[in-house]
Amino acid sequence: MKFFLSVLFTLLGGIGVSLWALSPWWGFVPVAFILAAAIHQAPSKAFASGFLGMLLAWGGLSWWIDWQNNSILSKQVAVLFSLQGSSATLILLTGILGGLLGGMAALAGCFLRISKAEAK
Repeated sequence: MKFFLSVLFTLLGGIGVSLWALSPWWGFVPVAFILAAAIHQAPSKAFASGFLGMLLAWGGLSWWIDWQNNSILSKQVAVLFSLQGSSATLILLTGILGGLLGGMAALAGCFLRISKAEAK
């Protein structure tokens, strides 16, 4: 249950921060960090929940933006990255990048919580 809630809150927080016009592209990182520090989980589950939540958030937002403009921009960017114009591959790589950043932030938050508990 904690894992599902952590994924859901990371997903919603990541989407919320990513859609906020004043946040930088990495604005979701503190969200994943704080959630992992607040929700007690094993480090592997914390990483997985941060990864999955941000994979869905960034991948979903990328797909939505791509769908809104009929893949015009993503096909051109995919050509620049030698992806043979595949917008689906570009969206997948975007989701994986967001997932890795979210997972690492969640893992750091989990380790912070563990180190504070051991210090007591």
